[in-house]
Amino acid sequence: MKTVLVTGAAGFVGKHICLALKRRGDVEVLEFLSSNSAGELPEMVSRADVVIHLAGVNRPETEAEFEAGNAGLTTALCESLKNDRRKLPLIVSSTIQAERDNPYGQSKLGAEKAAISYHEECEAPVYLYRLPNVFGKWSRPEYNTVVATFCHNVSRGLPLTVNAPEALLQLIYIDDVVSEFVAVAMGEKNPEQPYPEIAPVHTILLQELCDTIQSFEDHRRLSKLADLGDPLTKALYSTYLSFLPKEDFGYPVDLKTDDRGWLFELVKSSGAGQIFVSKTKPGITRGHHYHDSKVEKFCVIKGKGTIRFRHVLENEILSYPVDDETIQVVDIPPGLTHSIENTGDEEMITLFWANEIFDPEQPDTFFVKVDESV
Repeated sequence: MKTVLVTGAAGFVGKHICLALKRRGDVEVLEFLSSNSAGELPEMVSRADVVIHLAGVNRPETEAEFEAGNAGLTTALCESLKNDRRKLPLIVSSTIQAERDNPYGQSKLGAEKAAISYHEECEAPVYLYRLPNVFGKWSRPEYNTVVATFCHNVSRGLPLTVNAPEALLQLIYIDDVVSEFVAVAMGEKNPEQPYPEIAPVHTILLQELCDTIQSFEDHRRLSKLADLGDPLTKALYSTYLSFLPKEDFGYPVDLKTDDRGWLFELVKSSGAGQIFVSKTKPGITRGHHYHDSKVEKFCVIKGKGTIRFRHVLENEILSYPVDDETIQVVDIPPGLTHSIENTGDEEMITLFWANEIFDPEQPDTFFVKVDESV
């Protein structure tokens, strides 16, 4: 069992780090909170095997608090580590602002110097991470990152302000930070000291970030997914959904109803096609068409039916019985006219996937009955 002291444990990054450590089952976590004082550090350090230092001040009421909350607290921590004499590993969350000449950056640079002093005097392992803007779930709007502010406002229909649309942002996802810090703390990774880096760091223009997050809400109402093949977009999308108001998790679908039953689009993506769901009444048949290029998958999840195929230039009809007792996925190749009939006594629910979004201008759908002769 390893004991990890986490300062700033209740902060944005701290909550994620503590959660990840606690769920391992082989770690005891000591949490240093804003309610704790620097005077408690020696006793907490004496119980620890490694320290993750996240505590700091970034939006104080006065500039003097920068120095006390960043350089001052880090110095106190490092003095406790020096006096402990066990050369405990120290992982420090710093910022790229440490390279800039402003009160916050200079206070973080002072914190780095205190950690370097501990490293050099005690020959202890020290890892200083100069992080760019960290984003992810549980971040605070108007405080941690502009990503949080944009996600909060868009999810609530509030206006967005973009003062410098061409500003280039550097972003890093919270999960990547957590994975790195936990791996180093547990001795599962030994990066270069004292300034290791975490990848990937994403770059995006402020206006592009604004447009991307705005598109998530627009697409959500249309059951359309963003391009989740892009790592940044995928992480931003997850972050956006974490900001939804609790009463807004669910939303209505465009249910198309006729005498056969109903059908609606569940989700669609320009890169992954679309999924839709249908309810078909007993004795009803859907389909009787073929595609030149588009392919589909059918899966009956409730009820009983038969999927039939026929090569459009041949007469042989193939039948595939399907039901909710022996769930299977049936591929629909191009060039075969096909249909699905509800052969049971109850309504049949079917999931459909197509490899492209339906385009009424180019539907690639040609109606030919399966039971017609060539």
